[in-house]
Amino acid sequence: MNWKDLTEEAQLTEIKEASKTRPQVIFKHSTRCSISAVAKSRLERSTPPSDVDFYFLDLIRYRPVSNKTAEEFAVYHESPQLLLIKNGECVYDESHSGISMADLEDQLGTF
Repeated sequence: MNWKDLTEEAQLTEIKEASKTRPQVIFKHSTRCSISAVAKSRLERSTPPSDVDFYFLDLIRYRPVSNKTAEEFAVYHESPQLLLIKNGECVYDESHSGISMADLEDQLGTF
């Protein structure tokens, strides 16, 4: 998995813009949560689609960025959480044990 670190609120604007031509995924991870560690491990053991950018957000370290992400994409904050961004909007979000690369790929196929 080739994660791009999401550490600044300004990156959300870049993600929205990039999502107009290429799907963007944000994985919100809690370093204090075992369920989050399992979800991250499952994603990293899977083969990611090559036409998607994957962002990693340590929501403990970057809490303001996490809060702004929930606000910008109109989603309820959860941890762990996976967001799929297309055309500037969150079109799919999943949390906890529902996070899987297979489900993400299914969602990508619907657009």
